Amino acid sequence: MKHCVIIGGGVIGLASAYYLAKAGHSVTVLDKGDLRDGCSYGNAGMIVPSHIIPLAQPGMMEQGLKWLLDSKSPFYIQPRLSIDLLRWGLAFFKHATTAHVQRSMPLLRDLSLLSRDLYRDLAAEAPGIQYEEKGLLLLYRSDRVGEEEIHAGEAARRMGLEVDFLSKQELPALETGVATAAIGGVHYKSDAHLYPDELMAFLKQALAGMNVRIVPNTPVTGFRFSKNTVAEVCSPGASFPADEVIVAAGSWTPELGRQLGIRMALLPGKGYSFTLKEPAQRPAIPTILCEGKVAVTPMGADLRFGGTLEITHTRDTKIRLKRLAGILGAIHTFYPGLQIEPPPKEDVWFGFRPCTASGLPVIGRSHRHANVIIAAGHGMMGLSLAPATGKLVEELVSGKATGVNIETLMPR
Repeated sequence: MKHCVIIGGGVIGLASAYYLAKAGHSVTVLDKGDLRDGCSYGNAGMIVPSHIIPLAQPGMMEQGLKWLLDSKSPFYIQPRLSIDLLRWGLAFFKHATTAHVQRSMPLLRDLSLLSRDLYRDLAAEAPGIQYEEKGLLLLYRSDRVGEEEIHAGEAARRMGLEVDFLSKQELPALETGVATAAIGGVHYKSDAHLYPDELMAFLKQALAGMNVRIVPNTPVTGFRFSKNTVAEVCSPGASFPADEVIVAAGSWTPELGRQLGIRMALLPGKGYSFTLKEPAQRPAIPTILCEGKVAVTPMGADLRFGGTLEITHTRDTKIRLKRLAGILGAIHTFYPGLQIEPPPKEDVWFGFRPCTASGLPVIGRSHRHANVIIAAGHGMMGLSLAPATGKLVEELVSGKATGVNIETLMPR
């Protein structure tokens, strides 16, 4: 049995703690906040084996530059003088190739399917997370976007996923909750969804029952090294001895990585969401509104909308109302019968998604410190890939062969 110190109390950190504790390891989780907010809570709650194409793909850089001119666009890079931003942009451009996409697709599929299987087990233990397998419906309103989505769906089919292609006339048989103005859709039947808030509540309760120590409001300020290992994790007024250190600090991981001599091309991607409580009318199936890149998720009796990706920095806490207007515009365009008013600013959630330049997470042991594992950089798929990541972390700590080959995800 090893004593593991996990830095980060988001869904990746708590999932890692869950599987480590179940395997018999002693676990302490440190978090700089109070574990009540963050991307693990305000996300769209989607488990997405459909998302097998990484963000770094051909044409994305060009599309991103066009979107920079639109204040309501779904993707935005905040211009600033920053060596980290420059490095990230150059690395993103380098990765945005067909060869990178082809290498990444089987890996993302395998990670996502492993996560979905683990979520089925979690749902049996915790029905309160409201896990459902209704799939994911991608709606489009233009022939050009339709061609792109059908092409992506056909690629997913070749990877073994179950996909249906729906005409405008066929959509109402699947989407029975509201009428849509889409001209077609792609239904990924392999996908699922849940209520993130309930998942996090379950994980914290389960960890308490397994004697996992969770220490909130404890920023990590440094490390004490012993030869090629980390002997202690340091915070103001306390230190935490460790046999294994798991860095799962989301968008704050690069700051810790620098102290460990690990350089990561990872920047925060700010996203917004808001939740309607028990609306009179709502879609019946989780959906992405393709032209606006807006996620729509029924969660129990509630309905959550989420969108935008602003590549920025962790000090950027401004809610840009024009970005929110872009989300609302997409909702009204696709669902003309839904009367959604702009939510009060205090009801708009935002969080930082940790986006790597490759579009792939970083999971694996550090090459500099034998007892340090990085588990970060999941972008918009943190919740989706959390159980798989937690299980992989446990396998690394326990000295087992990993269930998925993670060679290409290792820290460099």
